[in-house]
Amino acid sequence: MSISLSDSKDRLLSRPEAAAWLGLSPYTLNEWASTGRYGLRYYRIGRKCMYRLSDIQAFIASRAVHPL
Repeated sequence: MSISLSDSKDRLLSRPEAAAWLGLSPYTLNEWASTGRYGLRYYRIGRKCMYRLSDIQAFIASRAVHPL
């Protein structure tokens, strides 16, 4: 049985991939990571910063605005 990582919520995305998914620049994600702004979780693997797709989806869901 093989698992397609491209469809997995646990797939790790590079910073440029995560930025594209969020509609941001990689520089913005770099700033958020270095300042701790928004608390978007990332993983250091060697020199790379990787983002789990499920964390990005949870981040988006937590930023939802509920109208009055």
